[in-house]
Amino acid sequence: MPLLLLIETATDICSIGISRDEALLSLVEIDERADHAARINELILRACKEAGCTLAEVDAVAISKGPGSYTSLRVGTATAKGICYALDKPLIAVDTLESIARASRQQDGEEKWLYSPMIDARRMEVYTTFYDRDLRVLEATHPLVVESDVFASYLEEGYRVVIAGNGSEKCLEVLPESVIWKQVTCSAAHLLAPALRAYREQEFADIAYFEPFYLKKPNITKSKKQL
Repeated sequence: MPLLLLIETATDICSIGISRDEALLSLVEIDERADHAARINELILRACKEAGCTLAEVDAVAISKGPGSYTSLRVGTATAKGICYALDKPLIAVDTLESIARASRQQDGEEKWLYSPMIDARRMEVYTTFYDRDLRVLEATHPLVVESDVFASYLEEGYRVVIAGNGSEKCLEVLPESVIWKQVTCSAAHLLAPALRAYREQEFADIAYFEPFYLKKPNITKSKKQL
């Protein structure tokens, strides 16, 4: 029964969990992006304490690989890599959008239900993709400017579209009422199932070369001040 450290930092939420097999032993979260770097190590130690284990006892480290906030993803990745190097543990990378889709999925939904997890980008833009009821990927992950007709082709074919994630709520005013909204945010708890599957199948990331899936370059502006 593998003991996993779960690290989710793709958005404003910094979420840390410890799981053993299919059971979540502890979950510690804060919703303050600016504090990710300052608080993440403290949260990891708290999660271990609540789970009754030490960091050295974990069998692998799982992280949310993006897409998401450039800075937040870098914090999570650097922390996970540091632990893996120091303790000789394997690294598991979980797609952030897949974890949201899993959490929002209707187990008893009709065959024509689609899931569009959304990570907030800028203004009315989100990072998204589409999954069917069995979580098969239907489109590559892409940035999307949300307008009233973005799901028109699917809706016209009789599909019901479920949206979730921190980029979804701002879209409700422009999307048709037939779109279903699930209040699901990023959490280490949502990494458990895909991380456990990856561990059992020995699907580990290359620690030396792994980089988060940023999707877009960071929006960095140069200072106008004269040096």
